[in-house]
Amino acid sequence: MLSTNQFSTVPAVEQSQPVLEGSTNEASDVQVLEADSASQQLLPLGQSDVPEVNRDEWPEPVEDSQIFSYFLIDQLEYRLNEEEDTFNWNGIGWIGGDYQRLWIKTEGDVGLNSDDSEAELQLLYGRLIAPFWDFQAGIRYDQVYSSEGGPGRAFGVVGVQGLAPNLFEIEGALFVSQEGDVSARFAAEYPLLLTQRLILQPEFETNIAIQQVEEFGVGSGLNDIELSLRLRYEVNRRFAPYVGINWTQKFGETANLAREDGEEVSNFAVVGGVRFLF
Repeated sequence: MLSTNQFSTVPAVEQSQPVLEGSTNEASDVQVLEADSASQQLLPLGQSDVPEVNRDEWPEPVEDSQIFSYFLIDQLEYRLNEEEDTFNWNGIGWIGGDYQRLWIKTEGDVGLNSDDSEAELQLLYGRLIAPFWDFQAGIRYDQVYSSEGGPGRAFGVVGVQGLAPNLFEIEGALFVSQEGDVSARFAAEYPLLLTQRLILQPEFETNIAIQQVEEFGVGSGLNDIELSLRLRYEVNRRFAPYVGINWTQKFGETANLAREDGEEVSNFAVVGGVRFLF
């Protein structure tokens, strides 16, 4: 019967060298002494004869300290509105690592039959607060352009942006203007893959304000709701033409201010454009 102690050396040596009649145990004794000598040369557990290495010179175990950049022109489109047609854009980008980033966001529109246009720019610092979620804080600046000139105003911004369950992309922000006016925005979108290249993307956005700012056509309460649906074909992951529809509706005091200025409170548009990634 074999020994259950597989690390026992002496019994194995003794069994492998049976004592023959008329012989001595000198050969067995020599092998036992050699085994004992070898065992004495083993280093204690945790020690090694490998030379020590300065761990400060080791590279990062995970490459999460590199700097990356990303910029997406999500919408660059022509809108066939019920009134004046417009050229619209919406873009977002960042530079940084996995935990801290500098963000830039921009959107706006230009009237194609007049000098009226408006633009918005946000510069934000973002920090990862949970998987797929960033806390953001920074500044926002709005500018309105017209043949008679136009006002501009600045905001402080705090908000969150991230990926909710089922791949819903969510963005929420609170704005405080230089005059102390408070407003908020919530937006959500969901990319629905019909095929690996054909993607249907619904989007929702709403704005609310605490104070009325007549100069910018903003009333207190719910300002507006915007719904859109775009179907894009990704030629590759960086370039995709698309077509779609867009509907906006103003409410409450904001709708009243629009009527006073001779503007429509509701608009339906057919859109076409391109989406590309840097």
